[in-house]
Order: sequence, then structure tokens, then C-alpha cells
Amino acid sequence: MEFRILGTVAVVTETGELPLGPAKRSGLLAMLLLRPNSVVRVEQLIAALWEDEPPLHAKAVLQSHVSRLRALLTAHDAEMYGVRLTTQGSAYALQLPETLLDAHRFEELVALARLQHRPADTVQMLREALSLWQGPALTGTVRSAPLEAAALALEELRIASVEGLSEAYGQLGEHARAAAVLRPESVAHPLRESLAAALVLALGRSGRQSDALDHYHRTRRLLADELGVDPGPVLAAAYRTILGTPSVQAPPQAAFASQAQAQAQPKPVAGPVDTVPPSRPLSGEPADGTRPDPSPSPALHSPPSPSPSLEAAAPPGAGAGTPNAPDSASDRKPRTHTGSGPAAAPYPEHPAAPTPAEHPTPNLLPRLPRGFSGREAELGALDQALAGDDAPVCLLTGPAGVGKTALAVHWAHRRPARHDRFPDGVLFADLRGFSDTPAPETPTVLREFLLALGVPAPRIPETTAARGALYRSLAAHRRLLVVLDNARTSAQVRPLLPGGDHCATLITSRDRLGGLIASDAATPVPLDPLPPGDAAGLLAAVLGDERVAAEPAAVERLAGLCDGLPLALRVTAARLAERPDGTLAAMAGELADEQRRLSLLDIEDTGVSAALRLTVRHLPAPAAELFGLIGLHTGSDLDRFTAAALTGVTPDEADTALGRLAAAHLVAESAGGRRTPHDLVRLYARTLIPEPAAEPLGRLLDHYLRTALTAAAAAHPESRPCCALPADIRPAVAVREFPDRAAALDWFEAERSGLEGAVAAAADAGLHDRAWRIALLLWPVILLRVGDGWVPLLEQCLASAEHEDDPDAQSRARALLGWVLHEEGRDDEALVHLEQAPGLAARAGDVTSEAIACVNLAVALNGTGAHDRAGLLLSRAVTLAVQAQHPPTEALALHHLARHCLDSGAHEAALSHAVRALDMTSPDEAARRVLLQTACGEALAALGHPDDAADLLGQALRTAESAEFEDGVSAARKALDGLPADR
Repeated sequence: MEFRILGTVAVVTETGELPLGPAKRSGLLAMLLLRPNSVVRVEQLIAALWEDEPPLHAKAVLQSHVSRLRALLTAHDAEMYGVRLTTQGSAYALQLPETLLDAHRFEELVALARLQHRPADTVQMLREALSLWQGPALTGTVRSAPLEAAALALEELRIASVEGLSEAYGQLGEHARAAAVLRPESVAHPLRESLAAALVLALGRSGRQSDALDHYHRTRRLLADELGVDPGPVLAAAYRTILGTPSVQAPPQAAFASQAQAQAQPKPVAGPVDTVPPSRPLSGEPADGTRPDPSPSPALHSPPSPSPSLEAAAPPGAGAGTPNAPDSASDRKPRTHTGSGPAAAPYPEHPAAPTPAEHPTPNLLPRLPRGFSGREAELGALDQALAGDDAPVCLLTGPAGVGKTALAVHWAHRRPARHDRFPDGVLFADLRGFSDTPAPETPTVLREFLLALGVPAPRIPETTAARGALYRSLAAHRRLLVVLDNARTSAQVRPLLPGGDHCATLITSRDRLGGLIASDAATPVPLDPLPPGDAAGLLAAVLGDERVAAEPAAVERLAGLCDGLPLALRVTAARLAERPDGTLAAMAGELADEQRRLSLLDIEDTGVSAALRLTVRHLPAPAAELFGLIGLHTGSDLDRFTAAALTGVTPDEADTALGRLAAAHLVAESAGGRRTPHDLVRLYARTLIPEPAAEPLGRLLDHYLRTALTAAAAAHPESRPCCALPADIRPAVAVREFPDRAAALDWFEAERSGLEGAVAAAADAGLHDRAWRIALLLWPVILLRVGDGWVPLLEQCLASAEHEDDPDAQSRARALLGWVLHEEGRDDEALVHLEQAPGLAARAGDVTSEAIACVNLAVALNGTGAHDRAGLLLSRAVTLAVQAQHPPTEALALHHLARHCLDSGAHEAALSHAVRALDMTSPDEAARRVLLQTACGEALAALGHPDDAADLLGQALRTAESAEFEDGVSAARKALDGLPADR
């Protein structure tokens, strides 16, 4: 864990920066870090966290920030590092090893540099010290007098260290390096004569005398124009030295040593806290805490301060050589990091900001979108998310074409909440994160913002960091709304977030930008497709109310075919506008054709395909590969195992890729970790199927085959597999396991569309050995949902089995198909298949399969009145099952034989068969036991034992109700109702 105040105030762990939240919380942490291991009173903290008069509830707000900061530290195991935020009466203290604080390490390295006898060692120490700076000290905090004074004190020590580094380079004879270190600082602080003098000497001694003289004269003119003074003795001495006239004054390089002596004693930071000294205070300001005249220079204006107390204290050495005037106002403003070289090259100061009278009211919003409809819930969510004075950040996310930009612009134009909260204007930038044109660079966006905020073009800084610092300082005292449209990454957004608590930022993106939620507490507002009512309003805006109102059913169908996407609906409206005599129903009929739908939803350079293409283009490679293969998927949704089969990677890797697709709103998350692409997304994915596609399709089919075999075994562990795996099946990366029958049946239900689609895809690809196996393996769910329309699937199963000339597969397919047809009341069709099934099984030599075929044929014959033949077939089925030594099949045959005997009046035989079957049926087979107990109860009742029958039937009813076996409940209750009332 590391604490930083030399730049943006931050707490950094191994996993990255912690989300500190608003500027006041960062300011609280900064105040505590300026006095580590010492108490800081509540009054001091309140003075630092409010730039104006604090509100009456300031103490409660402070306590809330303390509580949240303490919770954040605790959640990241701060105590393990010796860090504790404690309350001591009416004060707080942050206890921590000071080596965790960058400012402490910086001062330690600077102190070590002073003790070095070799200039090379001094260079090494100072380079390491300056590398700790990541921007202006205490960036990200509120602009209050105590914090600005502390930031200026640290800044002064940094500048003195830069001057010391240049001196050490000079002693090594590396004057060019000394000049390189000094130039950025001299440009940033053009009125600081000690810097100018050192740079003049370094340039002259590196052989660049003309550059040295030019810099001197530019500084001289600037001093005269801005302050009305001549160069002081130090700068004048440097000038004479370059001209060859020795000076009696000490050279500027002596400044670091003299300042080092002046700063050798610990001193408290001016302004932010009281006189209670820390165990190791941060130094860098006058020991007496006095302030020079804070007035800005005549020509350089700083952002307005609400009161004189906001001006910062000037550290020692400020304005050296200019005794009659202070440094420029720009020297007193915190700055932002612009990058660091080997010695953390100083960052340039921003130029002037507009004065209060010059404050413009910018409005960079694009025109109001036409045809906007509905979205009242989302507009209300934006009202709520962007309310308050805590620098809210709102993240509006959704898939391509869902209308994010239209909603954001509409809200910014029309909602009263925006106009009331942000009277100082709106900044807007299209970041083109998902676009054919390159995204604008951060400096370009910042320049547009600064121009809109009234900064003259010549005064806009050159560097990105300086532009960012000026932008944040200007926004700090305004109530601005910043709209950042079409963002692709969190990193693209962060430099454009405004400073201050009174601004708000609204971001739109196709990506969830979870990093922004973590780092800046962004509030996500997901945008879903339009409901039919809002879709009708959108169409009516283009086509007119009468035309839309005339076909309400067609409007609803169009909304569904367009997935509720405003982009697709607008393209549809445009096509209908070109056909004034065409009907909405006719257009819906055209869109229903999946082969044409995407092309109909594209018009010129606009449309669903173009929007999705741009989204997919920016996906990482694994996610893009998976998306391209989703078009091969045969179901409506998929899980990580199916995704892994498509791509040939592990389920964990596939899950990561699925998560990335979900973050990009290309798939929606549903229960059980499954992902579902919308219809238009699926259609677009089909256009990306790679050539050839045989290998990924083969992996998918083998995944379904292997998993279905495992699921069937878990659903009915007593049964033998209905098929074996083909010899050429591909090895599995991972096989899904099922802990129990319920989990297996749930998988069959969830994957039904995928499994049925896999059968069709296998048959179309000529992989009939996969087609019939996958279809047959659905038997557990077919028996459970026998009336759910399985006939087309089983007909394809039979066709593939016949194509493979596999008699056992044909027997099983005909037996199962005949059973389903019989249950649907189609006995004539059923018998066509059932009559052939036993002979095919016998031909294949599968005794168990023959027994099952006999049972199914007998049941169907019973339904047609052929009871005698049915009885013979059932007796044969029992004999075959005994021969096969397969108790589950024997119990099945005995159960049906018992029912046959009951229907025939042979009650003794029925009871015997049912009891025998019940003895060999597992307690886990609740449904079979219920039916057998019911048969036993009916037989006992018929034999004159109503009490025994009632007990057994009551047990069957309770078991059926517990298992939610509705057919069993009905059968048991019917048998109970048939018992004598006076038993």
C-alpha cells in the first residue's frame, strides 16, 4: 500500500488505485497525510474542505467522509500495513509508517542528496526524488487556502530540487543536461529569476551562447512588461558571466546549497493545519508561516478566488531576484502531470484563465434529436444520478443502436433538472470510441473545451497535462455539465472529467466501463430496447400518427423484429416513408425473412450492420473470435461450456470472452450464467462465420453429444446408455458434470433449442451419426414432456439412423417416435413405427432394446383394442428383460403387464406383477413407484382389501405430491375416490 500526494492524491495497492470518490474525500486524506501520525482537528479539516463559508452541516459531511475513507482502508487490509484512521476526541489522525508516503520518501532523498560529496551521487538521488512527482501536489482536492498553501510549499521544494539537479549536472560538466532540466521549469515560471539565471548559464556553458543571450533578453523584457522592474542581481550576474565579464555575485548554482541549509530544519506546512507539529512534518515554507503579497501579476490572471484567503502562501525563495514583486499568479496554482523523463521533467504551468467578467456560457451540444419518444424511466434515472453537489459521474450504456446519444442529448437540452443544476453551460465531445473515423486525441478535446470556456487560443498550453490542469481549474468554480459521447474505454474518459464538486459528467458507451465505476464511482444507467408503445411513437414521428395508429398489430411486430432498437426502427421508418402506399404489415412480412432482415435494416451508410461492425471491431481477439462463431451456435443462448466448445478453449477462457461480449452489450446475461444474443446480433454473427466452419461445428456437436450422454446417465442412473460415443469423437477440454437428476433435467430444458438445432445442423452437414445420437439422448426430457411436439425431431432422428443403416438406432428411434405418436392420440401412425421396432432390435442383437420395443407396441395395441396380442407382447418383454438381466426394463415390462391384467380383470396377477416390479424399483424413481403403488392399491381394492388399498394409495398420493408428479397425483386420487365410502 502506498499513499501519494505528489500529484493526484491517491492510495495505491497491488491491484491498482483505490476509488477515493469526490474531491472533498481526497482533500480529507491529503490533510491527514500532511500531518501523518498526528492529530488534525475537525475545525482545521472543515476549513480545508470548503473554499467558502462551510455549511451548517459541515461536521456531519466531514464525519461521513471519514467513515467512508475508514471503510475503504479497512476493506483493503490497511491495518496489515500498519495504517489506521483513528478518532481522538474532536480530531482525527492517520497512523501509518511514513515510508508509505511519497512526500516523505521525496524529502528523505532530497536530504540524502545534500549529504553527497560526489555530484554524480547527487544527480542519482535527485533524479529518484523527482521521479516520485506525478503532477502538481494535492491534485484532485478542493481549492481551499490551506491545501493550496501546502501544495505550494511542496512545489517550492520540488523546484529547488530541480535547480539542485541542474547544479549537480553543471559540476559534472553536463551543461546540456542541466539546460534540458531547467528549460521546462523556466517556461512554466518565466518570472522566477533564479531559474532564468541558471538556464542562461547552462545554455552558455553548453556552447549555446546565442540561446543563452536570447533567453536573458526575453526574461528581461517580460520582467519590464509584466512587473515594471529590471533583472535582479542573480540574473544580471549570469548575463555578465556569459558575456565574459566576471560577476562579484555568487552564481545561481549556489541556490540549492543555500536553500538546503535553510530547509535543513523541520518546518510545518503553512496553512492546512494548526501549530501541532507532526512526527516528521513536510517542509518547504517559511518557518514563521508568513505570506507575501498574494496579488497576481498585472498581465496574468488566475481563476477567480471567492475570498482573499484562497491565495496560497509563498515558499522561501519565491521571486528571487525580484524583490519588488511576487512571482506570477500562475506559480501559485497546483498543476497536473505532463509525463516524466529520467528526472521527472517539471511540468509546465498553464497560462491565464478568464476573469469572472470573461466567463462565457458554453453550449457545445449537437442539435436536438427529432422523433425522440418515451424513455421517461431512464430520463428520471438521469435526473437522480446527476443530482447533488458531489461531482456525479453517470454512465449511460447499452447496445449499438439503442439510442444512448439521443437520450443524453435530449436530456441535456430539455430536462429542467439540467438547466437548474448547470447554469454555467454544457460541454460536449464525441469521443468516437466506436466509429470508422479515428477517436479525437485528449489534447484536441481539451483544447475545444478550453476555447468554449473562454481561454484565448494563444494562451492554451501546449502539453496535455497543462491543458488538463487549466480545464479542471476553470471548471472547479462553475456548475457545468460535461457530456462525453461514444466512449470506448475508461482511460479515454478520465482525463476529461472536470474538477470541482459542482460539475457533473454524463458518459455514453456501448461498453459497461466497469473501470470507471470502480475508480470514479460512476452510476450506471443501462438502456434497454424500446417497448412497443415507445416504438410506435418513434415511427409516428416519421410516418404520422394516423398511419401508425391504423396498424397497431403491425407496429408491435415491427418493434419485435427490430429488437426494439431505435436505430433499426428509424431505418424501417425511412423505408416506409419511401413507400407512402405500403403498409406496415407488408414491411413486417419482409423483415420476417431472416435472410433479408439485416439488409433491409441498412440504408446508405447507416444501419444495424454498420453499428454492430464497429462494436465488434473494437473487441479483443478472443471475444471477437467467439462472436464470429456464435453464428454457428444452434440454440437461442449458450453457457461457458458451449462457448468453449465453439472456440476450442477452456470454459474459464470462454467465460472471460463471454463476459467481454456482455460488457459490449452483444449478448444479454440470463439466469444460470447463460448469455443470449438478440436476434439481430445473431443474424449479424452469421455473416461472420469463418470458412471453413466444419471444425468448430464438429466441436459443438461433439460437446452436445458427450454432455447429453452424461446428463442422461445422471437423470436415469439405472438405465443403460441408449448409444455409445462414435469412435472419431473429438477429445473434450472439459465435460460438464451433473450432481443429481434435477440438475441434469434442468440442463436438458435449458439446452433444448440448442440440442434440436444441433440435430438439424448435423444432418445438414451430413454428420448423421451425430444427428441420431443427439436426438435419442433427449429421451429423458421427451418422456417428461411427451406432449411438447417432439415428432419432427424424432423423424429426423429416424432418417439419420436409416442413412447410417444402423438397425439398433432405427429400433430405438421408431420405438420412441411411436410412443410419442401414441401419446398424441395418433395410434395409426404410431403402429407403423412400433410394429417394426422389435424386429430391428432383434436384428441388431440388442435384447433390452427389443424388450422396450415390445412394451411400447403393446401399450399402443391396448389403445386399439388388441388386448390379447398386447398381453402376449408384454409377457415376452418380461422374458426378454430377465434374459438381459436388466431390472429397470423388467420393472417397466411388469408395470405395464400389471396394468394390462387390471384392465382384463386378472387382479391377482396384476397384484403379483406390480409387487414384483415395486421390489426392484429404486426409491429415487418416485414416478415409477407412484404408478406401481397405485396399481397395487387398485388390485387390493378389487380383491376386497379396501383398507390396505387406502393405505397404499394414500402413500402414493403423498409421494406424487412431494415429487410434483401431476399424472401420479391424478391417478392415485382417482383410485382413492373409487374406494367404498364405508370401508
